[in-house]
Amino acid sequence: MKVWSTRLLVGAAAIPVIWLAGIGLVNRASAQAVEDSTGSAGKTAGQFFKNVTTSSLKGLSVDDFLGTMGVISADLGYDCADCHPGAGTDNVNWVIDTPKKRTARRMVEMVAAINRTNFGGTQQVTCYTCHHGHDIPVTTITLDAVYGPPNDEHPDVISQVAGLLSVDQILDKYLQAAGGAQKLATLKSFIATGTSTGYEGLGGGGSFQIFAKAPDQRTVQITFKDHPERGDSTRAFNGATGWIKSPRGLLREYAVTGGELDGLKLEAELSFPGQIKKLLTRMRSGNPDAIDGHDVNIVQGTTPKGLLVTLYFDKASGLLTRMVRDTPSPIGRIPSQADYSDYRAVDGIMFPFQYKFSWLDGRDAFKLNEVKVNVPVDPAIFNKPAGAK
Repeated sequence: MKVWSTRLLVGAAAIPVIWLAGIGLVNRASAQAVEDSTGSAGKTAGQFFKNVTTSSLKGLSVDDFLGTMGVISADLGYDCADCHPGAGTDNVNWVIDTPKKRTARRMVEMVAAINRTNFGGTQQVTCYTCHHGHDIPVTTITLDAVYGPPNDEHPDVISQVAGLLSVDQILDKYLQAAGGAQKLATLKSFIATGTSTGYEGLGGGGSFQIFAKAPDQRTVQITFKDHPERGDSTRAFNGATGWIKSPRGLLREYAVTGGELDGLKLEAELSFPGQIKKLLTRMRSGNPDAIDGHDVNIVQGTTPKGLLVTLYFDKASGLLTRMVRDTPSPIGRIPSQADYSDYRAVDGIMFPFQYKFSWLDGRDAFKLNEVKVNVPVDPAIFNKPAGAK
């Protein structure tokens, strides 16, 4: 875990990770840097935070700005405290300028200028282009790398490759494996319950529920019966607006905006596999790859609002094993990843009973115990979380 930001709260069980990492002390510290978090909706980062002045960042939504902080942290191998004195304690000073913050501003402006001047404004250069996890970019390749295994990094955007399975062939196999188009069309709602397994032994023991209603409503609730001091967290999308409630986060409860709102919508829509062909535009299939030793077929497309989405389907079973969504930002895409496994049939429809969510600042995993399909779901469950202002 590298950066203390909203991205820590987006994963369904980030709260235990934050708590056990000892960085849940935010009440006094966060007041230095932000206005009341309930007023974040509709504001830009420059309006909401007290010292965001970089031209290409200050116009971002609050969510997307915090996502870019995760990009910077991951690309340079930094922790929040490298730029923000006291981060991770109740004495953090988010506002004060430090030499590294001033350097970061210049670098962000430089990246924008390079893309504007040399590539017509399209994003060809990002922080990661040079840094690759180092604060000072490495400029010379080592001979061990020359004669070692090939670079396994893949391009963000894939190209359609002739001679491979088409998008329709891959998606049709998935729909059939998931239960068949006719059966999937009958899925109108479900409630799933399970437990949090945490990440690297931290933060497990939570109980969670997923409520979903077709075509695009979904809420995840996490509670800690044995540790009420952690607080409950909620991640909700009602088809139009989204809310996150994270009692130990920098922004404890807020309306989701920007690219993350589109991400919530996509996750809700993917809960109902029968509509997968309608979710993305400009879909294409790329070279097959492998995940954890299993060969996969790849389909990539774009949401109506510009998220780049890559879907990985197990070659043998045809089932979806991974979804990566990339939110655009001025300094590089903001990735989030969901992994699905242990598929089991529930009323003739295949559900993944293990789910892992990864983002720039952490990872958490869940095991489902039970899924009930086509059951009544209170519409209020998808709206503003109880207790949110």
